Parts: sequence; C-alpha cells; structure tokens
Amino acid sequence: MMKRLMTMPLIVIAMSASLASPAAAQVSPEVAAKAKADIIAVITAMEKAWNSGDFKGYMAGFENPGVRFVSGGRIKGGWQDALDHYVKDYGGSPDGRGQLHFYDMTVEVYAPDAALLISHYHLERKDHPQEGINTRLFRKIDGRWVISMNHVSSFEAHAGAPGTEGVPVR
Repeated sequence: MMKRLMTMPLIVIAMSASLASPAAAQVSPEVAAKAKADIIAVITAMEKAWNSGDFKGYMAGFENPGVRFVSGGRIKGGWQDALDHYVKDYGGSPDGRGQLHFYDMTVEVYAPDAALLISHYHLERKDHPQEGINTRLFRKIDGRWVISMNHVSSFEAHAGAPGTEGVPVR
C-alpha cells in the first residue's frame, strides 16, 4: 500500500506534464480533417445500416465489447446489450424501426486517436418518434474510428415545430 501511495505523485506529475505539453495537445490540420471525415463516414454508415434494418451494421460503429452507453440517467450495458435492445425494441418491422437521421454534427479532434462528436438525431416512426442529442467519444482503435462512449439525451420529437422551444431545425 505504501509503495502505491508513493507512486501516485509521480503519476500525477507525469500526467500534468503530458497535458501541459503543447505537442501533446496539437493535432495537425491534415490529421484533424482526415479524422473528421472518417468519423462522419462512420455515422453515415450507421444511419444507413439502421434505416435498412441492419442492426449489426449499425453496431459496427461502436467499440466492441468496451463501449459505454449513458442515457436516461443510467450507465447501461455494453455492445451486446445494446444490440439485443435494438433488435428487441426496434427490429420487429420497418415501422417499429423508423427512419434515423443524424444532423448538426460537430467533431472536435483532440489527439490522433481521440475525438468528440456532438450531434442531433431524429428517429421518425409512427409510434413514439424520438429527437435528441448524442455526445460520442470516438477512439481510433486498430486503425479505425469507433465510439467508445455514447451519451444520449432525448425529448418528445413532436413537442413543437422545428426551431421552437428547444426543438432543433432539421
């Protein structure tokens, strides 16, 4: 225990030095542009997969098995739990699945292997349409960008006209 306590200050100093280093915080414009394009391509492929009923294709955008899902005030299960949930709750029919659209996407690249995407989403379906915001931590793992943490906040989709009372313009 004493050895562990003695090493903690060294870890804090090393982390502080790496965060303070300008080289650690900078990503070249070329690397950032490529990362942003690759991340938007992941989201576009996920949207297309969902809309065609390919839930495994949709889940290909998430780190497997390590992704963390946060919504409804809870930290939820990982990759397989999410896939099972999507198939059970949305996979019965095209009407149940609805049409998913991500928009107003912004990507901030923090390192060659770390970025944050914030976007709106709209899931149009006959029963219980959904609207909300995704906050997604992307990591580049084994050469590909995947979502390692996904946070969703949602609200009633047809609470008002787009652009009013917090309802984003689609």
